[in-house]
Amino acid sequence: MASFLIGICLLFIQPQLVPSRPTINTKTYTSFNPFNEEQSKKATVEGTGRDVVHLNATRQYLPHTIIIGVRKGGTRALLEMLSLHSDIAAAENEIHFFDWEKQYQQGLKWYLSQMPFSYPHQLTVEKTPAYFTSLEVPERIHRMNSTIKLLLILRDPIERVLSDYTQVFYNHKQKNKTYPPVEELLLKNNELNTDYKAINRSLYEHYMEHWLKYFPLENIHIVDGDSLIRDPFPEMQKVEQFLNLSPQINASNFYFNKTKGFYCLRDGGRDRCLHESKGRAHPQISTFLLGKLRDYFYEPNKKFFELVGRTLDWL
Repeated sequence: MASFLIGICLLFIQPQLVPSRPTINTKTYTSFNPFNEEQSKKATVEGTGRDVVHLNATRQYLPHTIIIGVRKGGTRALLEMLSLHSDIAAAENEIHFFDWEKQYQQGLKWYLSQMPFSYPHQLTVEKTPAYFTSLEVPERIHRMNSTIKLLLILRDPIERVLSDYTQVFYNHKQKNKTYPPVEELLLKNNELNTDYKAINRSLYEHYMEHWLKYFPLENIHIVDGDSLIRDPFPEMQKVEQFLNLSPQINASNFYFNKTKGFYCLRDGGRDRCLHESKGRAHPQISTFLLGKLRDYFYEPNKKFFELVGRTLDWL
Protein backbone atom coordinates (compact mmCIF):
# COMPACT_ATOMS: atom_id res chain seq x y z
CA MET A 1 0.00 0.00 0.00
CA ALA A 2 2.82 2.40 0.88
CA SER A 3 4.55 1.66 -2.45
CA PHE A 4 1.30 2.37 -4.30
CA LEU A 5 0.90 5.79 -2.58
CA ILE A 6 4.52 6.74 -3.34
CA GLY A 7 4.00 5.85 -7.01
CA ILE A 8 0.91 8.06 -7.20
CA CYS A 9 2.82 11.00 -5.67
CA LEU A 10 5.70 10.63 -8.12
CA LEU A 11 3.26 10.60 -11.03
CA PHE A 12 1.85 14.01 -10.06
CA ILE A 13 5.17 15.71 -9.33
CA GLN A 14 6.96 14.47 -12.50
CA PRO A 15 8.33 17.54 -14.35
CA GLN A 16 6.83 18.41 -17.71
CA LEU A 17 8.96 17.53 -20.72
CA VAL A 18 10.18 20.66 -22.52
CA PRO A 19 11.39 20.44 -26.12
CA SER A 20 15.01 21.53 -26.31
CA ARG A 21 15.31 22.05 -30.07
CA PRO A 22 13.68 23.30 -32.17
CA THR A 23 11.16 25.53 -30.41
CA ILE A 24 8.02 26.78 -32.10
CA ASN A 25 5.45 29.45 -31.54
CA THR A 26 2.10 28.47 -30.06
CA LYS A 27 0.15 29.91 -32.97
CA THR A 28 -1.76 27.70 -35.36
CA TYR A 29 0.23 26.96 -38.51
CA THR A 30 -1.63 27.41 -41.77
CA SER A 31 1.51 27.06 -43.88
CA PHE A 32 2.03 23.31 -44.22
CA ASN A 33 4.68 21.15 -45.79
CA PRO A 34 4.06 21.55 -49.56
CA PHE A 35 4.70 17.86 -50.13
CA ASN A 36 1.95 15.28 -50.09
CA GLU A 37 1.59 12.48 -47.56
CA GLU A 38 3.35 9.92 -49.73
CA GLN A 39 6.37 12.18 -50.17
CA SER A 40 6.48 12.85 -46.44
CA LYS A 41 6.66 9.12 -45.82
CA LYS A 42 9.54 8.82 -48.27
CA ALA A 43 11.28 11.70 -46.50
CA THR A 44 11.98 9.52 -43.47
CA VAL A 45 13.61 6.68 -45.44
CA GLU A 46 11.34 3.76 -44.74
CA GLY A 47 12.99 0.63 -43.49
CA THR A 48 16.32 2.20 -42.58
CA GLY A 49 15.78 2.05 -38.82
CA ARG A 50 16.38 5.80 -38.57
CA ASP A 51 12.73 6.80 -38.23
CA VAL A 52 13.21 7.93 -34.62
CA VAL A 53 10.59 10.13 -33.00
CA HIS A 54 11.61 12.26 -30.02
CA LEU A 55 9.35 12.78 -27.03
CA ASN A 56 8.70 16.34 -28.26
CA ALA A 57 7.29 14.88 -31.52
CA THR A 58 10.31 15.84 -33.62
CA ARG A 59 11.99 13.49 -36.04
CA GLN A 60 14.55 13.59 -38.85
CA TYR A 61 13.43 14.06 -42.44
CA LEU A 62 15.28 14.04 -45.70
CA PRO A 63 15.47 17.61 -47.02
CA HIS A 64 12.38 19.11 -48.59
CA THR A 65 14.57 21.74 -50.23
CA ILE A 66 18.30 22.04 -50.93
CA ILE A 67 20.41 25.13 -51.48
CA ILE A 68 22.57 23.79 -54.30
CA GLY A 69 24.94 26.74 -54.79
CA VAL A 70 26.77 28.52 -55.92
CA ARG A 71 30.09 28.71 -54.06
CA LYS A 72 30.67 32.33 -52.91
CA GLY A 73 27.21 33.25 -54.11
CA GLY A 74 25.77 33.94 -50.66
CA THR A 75 24.55 30.48 -49.63
CA ARG A 76 25.33 30.99 -45.93
CA ALA A 77 23.53 34.32 -45.84
CA LEU A 78 20.53 32.77 -47.60
CA LEU A 79 20.37 29.88 -45.14
CA GLU A 80 20.66 32.18 -42.11
CA MET A 81 17.93 34.47 -43.44
CA LEU A 82 15.67 31.55 -44.30
CA SER A 83 16.15 30.20 -40.77
CA LEU A 84 14.37 33.29 -39.46
CA HIS A 85 11.17 31.49 -40.46
CA SER A 86 9.79 29.19 -37.78
CA ASP A 87 8.70 26.62 -40.39
CA ILE A 88 12.31 26.00 -41.41
CA ALA A 89 14.67 23.46 -39.85
CA ALA A 90 18.16 23.81 -41.31
CA ALA A 91 21.10 21.41 -41.22
CA GLU A 92 23.98 23.19 -39.52
CA ASN A 93 26.83 21.98 -41.74
CA GLU A 94 27.51 21.49 -45.42
CA ILE A 95 26.95 17.77 -45.78
CA HIS A 96 28.46 17.09 -49.23
CA PHE A 97 26.41 13.91 -49.53
CA PHE A 98 25.76 14.03 -53.26
CA ASP A 99 29.17 15.28 -54.42
CA TRP A 100 31.61 13.39 -52.17
CA GLU A 101 31.76 9.74 -53.15
CA LYS A 102 32.76 8.57 -49.68
CA GLN A 103 29.66 10.24 -48.20
CA TYR A 104 27.34 9.08 -50.96
CA GLN A 105 28.38 5.46 -50.55
CA GLN A 106 27.07 5.56 -46.98
CA GLY A 107 23.55 5.83 -48.36
CA LEU A 108 20.36 7.70 -47.51
CA LYS A 109 20.33 6.27 -44.00
CA TRP A 110 23.54 8.19 -43.24
CA TYR A 111 22.27 11.30 -45.04
CA LEU A 112 19.10 11.26 -42.96
CA SER A 113 21.18 11.01 -39.79
CA GLN A 114 22.80 14.37 -40.66
CA MET A 115 19.46 16.20 -40.69
CA PRO A 116 18.08 18.24 -37.79
CA PHE A 117 15.17 16.98 -35.74
CA SER A 118 12.08 18.93 -36.78
CA TYR A 119 8.33 19.09 -36.40
CA PRO A 120 6.02 17.63 -39.07
CA HIS A 121 4.95 21.08 -40.33
CA GLN A 122 8.55 22.26 -40.84
CA LEU A 123 10.63 22.06 -44.01
CA THR A 124 14.10 20.57 -43.66
CA VAL A 125 16.80 22.43 -45.58
CA GLU A 126 20.42 21.62 -46.26
CA LYS A 127 22.96 23.60 -48.26
CA THR A 128 26.10 22.48 -50.02
CA PRO A 129 27.33 25.09 -52.54
CA ALA A 130 29.45 22.60 -54.48
CA TYR A 131 26.35 20.72 -55.66
CA PHE A 132 25.66 23.17 -58.49
CA THR A 133 28.99 22.60 -60.22
CA SER A 134 29.22 18.83 -59.59
CA LEU A 135 27.97 16.99 -62.66
CA GLU A 136 26.89 13.80 -60.85
CA VAL A 137 24.70 15.62 -58.31
CA PRO A 138 21.49 16.43 -60.29
CA GLU A 139 20.84 12.79 -61.16
CA ARG A 140 21.53 11.68 -57.58
CA ILE A 141 19.16 14.24 -56.06
CA HIS A 142 16.53 13.39 -58.67
CA ARG A 143 16.83 9.73 -57.73
CA MET A 144 16.13 10.65 -54.08
CA ASN A 145 13.23 13.03 -54.81
CA SER A 146 12.24 14.01 -58.35
CA THR A 147 9.93 16.82 -57.16
CA ILE A 148 12.21 18.45 -54.59
CA LYS A 149 12.45 22.25 -54.60
CA LEU A 150 15.91 23.67 -55.18
CA LEU A 151 17.34 27.07 -54.27
CA LEU A 152 20.18 28.51 -56.32
CA ILE A 153 21.74 31.82 -55.30
CA LEU A 154 23.95 33.52 -57.89
CA ARG A 155 26.00 36.70 -58.05
CA ASP A 156 27.53 38.62 -60.92
CA PRO A 157 30.06 36.08 -62.26
CA ILE A 158 32.91 38.59 -62.01
CA GLU A 159 32.10 39.39 -58.38
CA ARG A 160 31.87 35.67 -57.67
CA VAL A 161 35.34 35.09 -59.17
CA LEU A 162 36.84 37.83 -56.99
CA SER A 163 35.04 36.55 -53.90
CA ASP A 164 36.34 33.04 -54.63
CA TYR A 165 39.88 34.37 -54.92
CA THR A 166 39.50 36.38 -51.70
CA GLN A 167 38.46 33.33 -49.71
CA VAL A 168 41.37 31.24 -50.94
CA PHE A 169 43.79 34.15 -50.35
CA TYR A 170 42.70 34.52 -46.71
CA ASN A 171 42.74 30.75 -46.16
CA HIS A 172 46.39 30.78 -47.18
CA LYS A 173 47.11 33.85 -45.08
CA GLN A 174 45.69 32.22 -41.95
CA LYS A 175 48.09 29.32 -42.48
CA ASN A 176 51.01 31.73 -42.99
CA LYS A 177 51.22 30.69 -46.63
CA THR A 178 51.67 32.97 -49.61
CA TYR A 179 49.20 33.20 -52.48
CA PRO A 180 49.74 34.92 -55.85
CA PRO A 181 48.17 38.33 -56.56
CA VAL A 182 44.82 38.12 -58.30
CA GLU A 183 46.05 39.46 -61.65
CA GLU A 184 48.87 36.94 -61.70
CA LEU A 185 46.33 34.13 -61.50
CA LEU A 186 43.70 35.57 -63.81
CA LEU A 187 46.02 36.67 -66.61
CA LYS A 188 48.59 34.73 -68.62
CA ASN A 189 50.46 36.57 -71.36
CA ASN A 190 47.84 39.33 -71.18
CA GLU A 191 45.04 36.84 -71.90
CA LEU A 192 42.43 35.59 -69.45
CA ASN A 193 43.47 32.35 -67.72
CA THR A 194 40.31 30.34 -68.44
CA ASP A 195 41.82 27.29 -66.70
CA TYR A 196 41.47 29.05 -63.34
CA LYS A 197 38.80 27.13 -61.42
CA ALA A 198 37.08 30.24 -60.11
CA ILE A 199 36.36 31.34 -63.67
CA ASN A 200 34.90 27.97 -64.62
CA ARG A 201 32.59 28.01 -61.59
CA SER A 202 31.08 31.27 -62.87
CA LEU A 203 29.98 29.77 -66.20
CA TYR A 204 26.45 29.33 -64.88
CA GLU A 205 24.78 28.42 -68.18
CA HIS A 206 26.98 25.32 -68.57
CA TYR A 207 25.88 23.89 -65.23
CA MET A 208 22.28 25.09 -65.48
CA GLU A 209 21.80 23.22 -68.74
CA HIS A 210 22.79 20.03 -66.97
CA TRP A 211 20.43 20.62 -64.03
CA LEU A 212 17.53 21.26 -66.41
CA LYS A 213 17.95 17.75 -67.82
CA TYR A 214 16.69 16.44 -64.48
CA PHE A 215 14.51 19.18 -62.98
CA PRO A 216 11.99 21.55 -64.57
CA LEU A 217 12.71 25.24 -64.19
CA GLU A 218 9.71 25.69 -61.88
CA ASN A 219 11.47 23.48 -59.32
CA ILE A 220 14.54 25.75 -59.22
CA HIS A 221 14.28 29.21 -57.68
CA ILE A 222 17.13 31.57 -58.53
CA VAL A 223 17.95 34.03 -55.77
CA ASP A 224 19.67 37.21 -56.93
CA GLY A 225 22.68 37.26 -54.60
CA ASP A 226 23.59 40.85 -55.46
CA SER A 227 20.07 42.02 -54.60
CA LEU A 228 20.16 39.98 -51.39
CA ILE A 229 23.24 41.97 -50.34
CA ARG A 230 21.70 45.36 -51.22
CA ASP A 231 18.19 44.74 -49.89
CA PRO A 232 17.52 41.25 -48.48
CA PHE A 233 13.82 41.54 -47.63
CA PRO A 234 12.32 41.48 -51.18
CA GLU A 235 14.46 38.49 -52.12
CA MET A 236 13.39 36.59 -49.02
CA GLN A 237 9.74 37.30 -49.78
CA LYS A 238 10.22 35.53 -53.12
CA VAL A 239 11.85 32.57 -51.38
CA GLU A 240 8.92 32.28 -48.95
CA GLN A 241 6.50 32.26 -51.88
CA PHE A 242 8.50 29.63 -53.77
CA LEU A 243 8.52 27.32 -50.73
CA ASN A 244 4.82 27.96 -49.97
CA LEU A 245 5.72 29.38 -46.57
CA SER A 246 3.53 31.76 -44.64
CA PRO A 247 4.88 35.35 -44.82
CA GLN A 248 6.78 35.62 -41.53
CA ILE A 249 10.08 37.25 -42.51
CA ASN A 250 9.77 41.03 -42.62
CA ALA A 251 11.87 44.14 -43.11
CA SER A 252 12.43 44.58 -39.36
CA ASN A 253 14.46 41.33 -39.37
CA PHE A 254 17.28 43.14 -41.19
CA TYR A 255 19.46 46.08 -40.25
CA PHE A 256 22.50 47.52 -41.98
CA ASN A 257 25.69 47.23 -39.95
CA LYS A 258 27.86 50.19 -40.97
CA THR A 259 30.96 48.68 -39.39
CA LYS A 260 30.72 45.43 -41.31
CA GLY A 261 29.26 47.00 -44.43
CA PHE A 262 26.40 44.55 -44.92
CA TYR A 263 23.01 43.60 -43.48
CA CYS A 264 22.76 41.67 -40.24
CA LEU A 265 19.78 39.84 -38.75
CA ARG A 266 17.45 40.70 -35.89
CA ASP A 267 15.52 37.73 -34.58
CA GLY A 268 13.30 38.00 -31.51
CA GLY A 269 15.31 40.89 -30.11
CA ARG A 270 18.62 39.14 -30.73
CA ASP A 271 21.03 40.65 -33.24
CA ARG A 272 23.46 38.49 -35.17
CA CYS A 273 25.77 38.93 -38.13
CA LEU A 274 27.53 36.52 -40.43
CA HIS A 275 31.02 35.35 -39.56
CA GLU A 276 33.86 37.82 -40.03
CA SER A 277 35.04 35.76 -43.02
CA LYS A 278 31.93 36.95 -44.89
CA GLY A 279 31.76 40.28 -46.67
CA ARG A 280 35.51 40.76 -47.03
CA ALA A 281 36.65 43.48 -49.43
CA HIS A 282 37.62 42.16 -52.84
CA PRO A 283 40.97 43.00 -54.42
CA GLN A 284 41.15 45.93 -56.80
CA ILE A 285 41.73 44.89 -60.40
CA SER A 286 42.88 46.85 -63.44
CA THR A 287 40.45 48.13 -66.06
CA PHE A 288 42.28 45.87 -68.52
CA LEU A 289 41.48 42.72 -66.51
CA LEU A 290 37.93 43.91 -65.83
CA GLY A 291 37.38 44.35 -69.57
CA LYS A 292 38.71 40.86 -70.26
CA LEU A 293 36.33 39.37 -67.69
CA ARG A 294 33.34 41.29 -69.05
CA ASP A 295 34.08 40.17 -72.60
CA TYR A 296 34.50 36.56 -71.52
CA PHE A 297 31.28 36.31 -69.53
CA TYR A 298 29.08 38.35 -71.88
CA GLU A 299 27.86 35.49 -74.10
CA PRO A 300 27.59 32.85 -71.33
CA ASN A 301 25.50 35.30 -69.30
CA LYS A 302 23.16 35.91 -72.25
CA LYS A 303 22.72 32.16 -72.73
CA PHE A 304 22.00 31.73 -69.03
CA PHE A 305 19.32 34.44 -69.12
CA GLU A 306 17.70 32.68 -72.09
CA LEU A 307 17.74 29.38 -70.22
CA VAL A 308 16.03 30.73 -67.11
CA GLY A 309 13.75 33.27 -68.80
CA ARG A 310 14.90 36.27 -66.80
CA THR A 311 17.62 38.90 -66.86
CA LEU A 312 19.91 39.87 -64.00
CA ASP A 313 22.08 42.96 -63.78
CA TRP A 314 25.30 41.35 -65.00
CA LEU A 315 25.73 42.70 -68.56
